[in-house]
Amino acid sequence: MIQAIGLTSNPCKELPPAVDDVSFEARPGRVTALLGVPGAGKTTTLRLMLELQRGRGITYFRGRPLHRIAHPSREVGVLLSEVPGHPARTIRGQLGMVCAAVGVPIRRVDEVIEVVGLVSLRDERLGTLSRGMDRRLGLACALLSDPHTLVLDDPAGGLSVTEGRWLHGILRAHAAHGGTVLFSTDDPKEAARTADRVITLEGGRLVADQEAADFARTRLRPRVAVRSPHAARLGDLLAKEARAAQRSVEVVREDGNRLSVYGSTCADIGETAFRHGILVHRLADETGDMGPHATLPAEGLASATVVASALLTSVSGTSTSTDDPSTDGAPAIDDPATAVAATGARTPDEPGSATEARTRPAALPGARDLPQLPPPIAVRQAPSPLRPLRYELRRATGVGTGYLTAITVLVTSALLSVLLARIGHTPQPRLLAAWPRECPLPPAALGAGLLGALAFGEEFRHPALATDRGTVPRRLGLLAAKLLVASVTALALAVLTVGCDLEMLYLVYGRELVGVPADWLSLSASWIGLTVGCAWAGVLAAGIFRSTTAGLAAVLAVPVVVVPLVQKTLAGPSVRKAAGFSERLRELLLMQWPFGGARYIAAGARLVAQPVGGALMLSLTALLCAYLLTTLRRRVR
Repeated sequence: MIQAIGLTSNPCKELPPAVDDVSFEARPGRVTALLGVPGAGKTTTLRLMLELQRGRGITYFRGRPLHRIAHPSREVGVLLSEVPGHPARTIRGQLGMVCAAVGVPIRRVDEVIEVVGLVSLRDERLGTLSRGMDRRLGLACALLSDPHTLVLDDPAGGLSVTEGRWLHGILRAHAAHGGTVLFSTDDPKEAARTADRVITLEGGRLVADQEAADFARTRLRPRVAVRSPHAARLGDLLAKEARAAQRSVEVVREDGNRLSVYGSTCADIGETAFRHGILVHRLADETGDMGPHATLPAEGLASATVVASALLTSVSGTSTSTDDPSTDGAPAIDDPATAVAATGARTPDEPGSATEARTRPAALPGARDLPQLPPPIAVRQAPSPLRPLRYELRRATGVGTGYLTAITVLVTSALLSVLLARIGHTPQPRLLAAWPRECPLPPAALGAGLLGALAFGEEFRHPALATDRGTVPRRLGLLAAKLLVASVTALALAVLTVGCDLEMLYLVYGRELVGVPADWLSLSASWIGLTVGCAWAGVLAAGIFRSTTAGLAAVLAVPVVVVPLVQKTLAGPSVRKAAGFSERLRELLLMQWPFGGARYIAAGARLVAQPVGGALMLSLTALLCAYLLTTLRRRVR
């Protein structure tokens, strides 16, 4: 059950709030429609309910606000827009990644794919899906964690009649199993046809809260749509015949050569057109929307319609009711065109009429005790993903960008090492790393930095974790998983690069250039530290600046900007040296270094003391501090 109480959005500058004091209920086992024209505040209301937008008010999902639910994704399934997935990712890969985010087993993917009818398209890429298939995928993401409540924003928008009927059938089945369904729409006929209860918004305020049957009776009227090149003449004839027969018929001129006739039938209109030789291009029964208010204002009614009324009397002289199913007068008219009507006498408002529909709904339980201003709504920080390492592995391996980047790095590095060997004057360590002196970084380090930047940059470009949260979560567990995966990827790339370069040099030049250097251990540590450090710099920078380009720029800034600054700082004369650093560190920590650990500590200190190592360590420290600062700042807010 959903209970929304006093939902009010924060006003923007001097404009009124988009949603103002909206309160309603959506009960389990029923489908509830949130109806309103575009701009009425439907999406803002849903975002306030889900705590994705700041404002005031509170929403209870089965008695608990969303920020009090341990795992919100398992309680509320959300579909607010198109599925924000990478176009190259498959349907199965996208759902598997979301499974890791919400903490459900991978076997749930096949179950949901079968329910939404995507079994034959499970290996299709998201970029090739039609609108209908994308809606199916979005519904699959909402159903993945088996939630009790579904909240959907215009789920049938842009779908065909068949697709829309199927989607609403799924929503009806979910409600039949005891779930709560709330969806928004701007089509009154869709709301009356598919929902059990209709909540109407207008200008950010709630104007009606009705059962679907009452809504259809007070807001929808049957009409006949007519299109004819002689629409004005046909309208006059219909009004004249209605007055002569003392029948309640209303003719409304639409744009161009169209008429909307209320209170008549296709047969009567067709016979009138045939008798007078009027050509008719279209004649069809429709259901017309009367707008959020069932009656027009008096001045609008006077300017838009000309009413000729007559009392209906039987042969015995007693009065009878009119044929018009509505108890009100004219329908809402979008265009101030000429309208001619012949109506009977109006009956007073009765229970269930439009006057009652415009009244505010009954106060919710406990609403009488609320303060004058509802409690503020803060943007929710959801603990997602629940399984960050599994999520990151599926994200990284689900698209071919990483594989293509790695292949490009290996090919470029092998060709560059052969070219450097042919030119000569290149030391063997640089030859094996394919690192010319003119380049700021070798291809492997650049590739590792790019893959690290993609790890967070793609989250902001295709925010799979922000489907029901509005923003990518800055969870430290997610950062640790990305750094771990980036480290393993950079390590594999470093080893494969050296191996490919050695093999290529052996094939082209023989054994002359493939000897192992004497100080291979320290060189290997430096090489691995460089590639892993570049990968970490890319991850942190992309997470801070929310862009893959910014992450790669931060990687390039280390050798181009930071290294010269460090070299200039260390260029002066040194009076003292840090000899015996590892021994003093051991004395401070009161522990013995196992397996010759003092030697490794000293080697690590020498790496950091180098200009590139020191610059990289300084950059990583600054980026990590900036990331933690932004994360803590958001949590404090």
